[in-house]
Amino acid sequence: MLKNKLIVLFALVAVMAGCVSTQQARVDFDRNSEISTSHYKTFAWLNENKVLAEPVDVNPVMKVRIDNAIEQAFIAKGYELVSDAEKADFTISYTMGSRDKVKVDSLPSSYRRGFYWGHGYYAGMVINNDNHVKNYTEGKLAIDVYDVKSHQPVWHGWAVKRIKSSEQDNPSKAIKMVVEQVVAQF
Repeated sequence: MLKNKLIVLFALVAVMAGCVSTQQARVDFDRNSEISTSHYKTFAWLNENKVLAEPVDVNPVMKVRIDNAIEQAFIAKGYELVSDAEKADFTISYTMGSRDKVKVDSLPSSYRRGFYWGHGYYAGMVINNDNHVKNYTEGKLAIDVYDVKSHQPVWHGWAVKRIKSSEQDNPSKAIKMVVEQVVAQF
């Protein structure tokens, strides 16, 4: 009996550790099915600024990293970057942002049966909680593709990722990885 409990406990710990260590970006997309992209060969930026809506607190160095990562990701897919948007098959733009978030977990740590009145009384039990508060930053990147001939949106891809402190100190690798994951959906 004790052996089975230990096996279950170790399996639960392993699953939880796996969830924590794989903090990959959540990536998804939406496509306009009325426009075919099979003939696309060239692309350009939608506007000179490249970013569709620049956040107030944008880091200009970070913006250049994102601009370059997006260009390189589309080039790696076989598309050619052209300077004149009117001569391109499609144009691209993006939005970016981050938000500080707080996650609070409240887990019961002990139970006492009986009839207790006052704070913590619940169905004949007093429950003591362990509260764990985590502060973190969540970043979001969205890339948009527009058809030049029809002037219609064709594709919208996005990623949301919890940003680790090591990625804040050296963001280039994380930016490249997230951009490639989003563009791979196109």
